[in-house]
Amino acid sequence: MGHAGKFYLFVTVFLAVAVVVGGVVLALNHSKNQPVEIDLSQTGTPELSGEVYIGGAVANPGIYPVREGDTLQDILLDAGIEAGADLSDIKIYIPAEGEGQPPQKVDINRAEPWLLQALPDIGKTRAKAIEDYREENGPFKRIEDLLQVEGIGEGTFEKIRDYITVSD
Repeated sequence: MGHAGKFYLFVTVFLAVAVVVGGVVLALNHSKNQPVEIDLSQTGTPELSGEVYIGGAVANPGIYPVREGDTLQDILLDAGIEAGADLSDIKIYIPAEGEGQPPQKVDINRAEPWLLQALPDIGKTRAKAIEDYREENGPFKRIEDLLQVEGIGEGTFEKIRDYITVSD
């Protein structure tokens, strides 16, 4: 191979290396500059089922079932929004899977006798006594006032303490 042959071989190898390196550089730059598509559309409405606790300024605080198609307004109407309710400050808490749920508290100022009977050691007679006390003395100011009701002593009160509440 002569001097000219070596020169052409060198130029050919150089051009081949330049084409490969240029192709790699272009491929890298091309992939870095590709626009990223961001889809802001919602992937779908999460399926709601189970129960929701409604408390605060409602006539019937408690746990309500959530059925397919229910809206927040439907559930709040079931609970009975009170006139003084501040609907601009609704709080929703979604527990993590496996997180415990606090027990439902019975409002002793509003509960019907059948609901009072669901409390430990409160049967038909004590539920009627609570209802009669409310009618004669007005609403309970604090849960300890329940001790004023005939037939409810310290033992019964301690059993239901964590399950009751009072509202204004």
